[in-house]
Amino acid sequence: MTPDEILARVLYRDQDVIVLDKPAGLAVHAGPGTTDHLELYLDPLRFGWSQNPRLAHRLDRDTSGCLILGRHDKALKRLGRMFETHRIEKVYWSVCIGAPPQARGRVEAPLLKVSEPGKGWRVRVDPAGQRAVTDWVVLGQADGLCWVEWRPRTGRTHQIRAHAAHLGCPLLGDAVHGGDPAPVAPLHLHSRAVTIPSLAPSRSFIEAEAMPPIALRAALELCGASIARAS
Repeated sequence: MTPDEILARVLYRDQDVIVLDKPAGLAVHAGPGTTDHLELYLDPLRFGWSQNPRLAHRLDRDTSGCLILGRHDKALKRLGRMFETHRIEKVYWSVCIGAPPQARGRVEAPLLKVSEPGKGWRVRVDPAGQRAVTDWVVLGQADGLCWVEWRPRTGRTHQIRAHAAHLGCPLLGDAVHGGDPAPVAPLHLHSRAVTIPSLAPSRSFIEAEAMPPIALRAALELCGASIARAS
């Protein structure tokens, strides 16, 4: 991304926190086989600070939307404690194949990260796994697809993707948990909004919202979403 492109993705900024609209397809940090990642593009987000902002949490490579960055060490420590105590509210939108068993509910199913020969790693529901809790609400349905809002209450890897598959409604475009190793559609998972207790005494909460990217828009609109403007 160019400096102008990443600056255009800033959803919120104060002296402590930046909320960025991460594009789908871009990893947040370096990893095995990953040469292009978000941390390479953070320099324009200093806004006069001596160091780049840093990740307060992670989003999957193929997940778009709200990503929280801390602008200095103290902010990162406070954000870390907020995540640990579940004080940061995260809202995700997805399009699923099929629908959950009810219009709204909570899934409590422990998740275990496993490696499979020739397939790499994945996350599955397993009694030996870590506690994982996700609330959901169905927002719309059409033609075998379902628009679902998810609110994870824990922060496990691939939590929403694994829980959706466990409920019988895997995410559209999920090659790992969806049963189709070569889906035509991209992963339809978007970090729609975050609410953060403010680190400054002048306000109580920070709220930011990201519009769904174009690649997700057609399926969302089919299921009843009204997308007000382009992202």
